[in-house]
Amino acid sequence: MTDNSRPARPVVLGQNQYGKAENRVVRITRDGDTHHIKDLNVSVALSGAMEEVHYSGSNANVLPTDTTKNTVYAFAKEHGIESAEQFGIHLARHFVTSQEPIRTARIRIEEYAWERIETSDANSRFIGADEVKHSFVRKGQETRVTQITFDGTTWEVVSGLKDLVVMNSTNSEFWGFVKDKYTTLPEAYDRILATEVSGRWRFNWTGDEQKMPNWEKSYDQVRKHMLQAFAETYSLSLQQTLYQMGARIINNRGEIDEVRFSLPNKHHFLVDLQPFGLENDNEVYYAADRPYGLIEATVLRDGCEPRIPVDLTNL
Repeated sequence: MTDNSRPARPVVLGQNQYGKAENRVVRITRDGDTHHIKDLNVSVALSGAMEEVHYSGSNANVLPTDTTKNTVYAFAKEHGIESAEQFGIHLARHFVTSQEPIRTARIRIEEYAWERIETSDANSRFIGADEVKHSFVRKGQETRVTQITFDGTTWEVVSGLKDLVVMNSTNSEFWGFVKDKYTTLPEAYDRILATEVSGRWRFNWTGDEQKMPNWEKSYDQVRKHMLQAFAETYSLSLQQTLYQMGARIINNRGEIDEVRFSLPNKHHFLVDLQPFGLENDNEVYYAADRPYGLIEATVLRDGCEPRIPVDLTNL
């Protein structure tokens, strides 16, 4: 039996905060033909005089989390992103000084580093680029893989990589596609092209009677040619870029007969800044992780049969 004669203990609100977590913002700075990337994941947490929203549901002191998200994108345009630290300082100062109920702002930022892709001196013009200063590869993501199969007589070696994130901040278009009553995607004549490369390549070395490839050199060279093709192709579709990546490997590495890629299209959408009186001149993007287009294909040396499984998860 419950003893209702005892006075109820008071219930009080403890520490609390709110905000918008993981706002992905990519800022492209154009210095002529040379582009610079800042790629951040920004989480905002605000606290202060927020008792009433918890006790009674009154939102009188609440700045919407959607507004904090908009502020991140607007500040990327208005202040640029000199560094993650400086960008976070701008945001925290704004939230605390512009909103009296907010006493503390906590900004957590993850920064994803990119390094410029070094392109080749020759062979670049035939696929549409001269000096490339807008192509980047994400640092620290690549995983090298290999699969060796031996049946007692014949060897099969399939090597590759995964988790290699690459981006072209321009020289990519997508237009002239089929449109039906469900199509809402606008045609794009200058877009970001980004993907996370999962690739496998099959060697034509099958036995000891052949000269064995230099595996380390081969991997380095395949990676180099693949990235240079990505950077130097003026892309009208991710499919076209995929084919050029595979063709560059086949044409330059005689030890490889087959290449297969699985390339998710990591979409970057321009943020509409007009509600804040700001023009977005291909500068501030929303990086969406899903849903994503998934482009997959095999590129073969003429006369060779495909052997790499269509589903790369089986490797």
